[in-house]
Amino acid sequence: MKRENHPEYHVPVMLREAVDALQVKTGGIYVDCTFGGGGHSREILSRLGSDGKLIAFDQDADARENLPEDDRIIFVPHNFRHLQRFLKLYKIQAVDGILADLGVSSHQFDEGERGFSTRSDDAALDMRMDQRQELTAQTILSDYSEERLHKLFEQYGEVTNAKTLAKTIVDARRITPLKSVAGFKSAVHDVVKGNPKKYFAQVFQALRIEVNDEVGALKEMLQQVPAVLKEGGRIAVITFHSVEDRIVKVFFKEGSFEGSDEHDLYGGGRQSQLKVITKKPVLPTGDEMKVNPRSRSAKLRVAERK
Repeated sequence: MKRENHPEYHVPVMLREAVDALQVKTGGIYVDCTFGGGGHSREILSRLGSDGKLIAFDQDADARENLPEDDRIIFVPHNFRHLQRFLKLYKIQAVDGILADLGVSSHQFDEGERGFSTRSDDAALDMRMDQRQELTAQTILSDYSEERLHKLFEQYGEVTNAKTLAKTIVDARRITPLKSVAGFKSAVHDVVKGNPKKYFAQVFQALRIEVNDEVGALKEMLQQVPAVLKEGGRIAVITFHSVEDRIVKVFFKEGSFEGSDEHDLYGGGRQSQLKVITKKPVLPTGDEMKVNPRSRSAKLRVAERK
């Protein structure tokens, strides 16, 4: 059963702003890296002519149920890190535009058994977007060293007491396995800092990013963009936390993830093949944030292939 008429699956963030930024050509070829509920894809399709084409990626099997009946769309049930590989498979050399909304879909949060939401106390600590993979949040909490957990919560969740949290997890798992959302929250309850809701949101964000290798996937996709984007073609990326936003910002500007080297006196550094269109990120409007609170942390950055 298709969910075309079920917008609650996921409300697309900055729909008009992101698709407008692509400057869609009626006969162009476009990529939606994160199909999800299909909101951005449908908007792109509405601007394409009969000879246009859209390639939509999504590793979550549930997303397939939202596919519109449209001959112009090719659905790829894999992570967007395989962008170039699948474009070659479909004999597409280059595309006119790429869009990536890096947020977790509302559907994934609302499906309690998936373990994405801090509210789903009975859920297993899963958090896999692709159910075919083996690594889960439970595996991370059971097997990662204290130091590795510390770095994970510090870097991906910006958890204020990441070191203390890591030690607490290691001590707790010696006594009893951490299997459910409720069990985990109870085990670390005494070290929660500030607002518990916000604290656990940061902790779960860090776990989700690690489970799905979101940073690695983003970097791999961005590195392929110059090779697959036509001259004058555009990429629009919507991020939801500072780690992702910095990666996108630096890559668009520098063509790498390291940033410019101030000590490179001879200008021998790598030159970006992209021109930054958004000097500052585009943010959701106040009205959008009221209607869709999950859009509050979103930032849109756009670049064009030189």
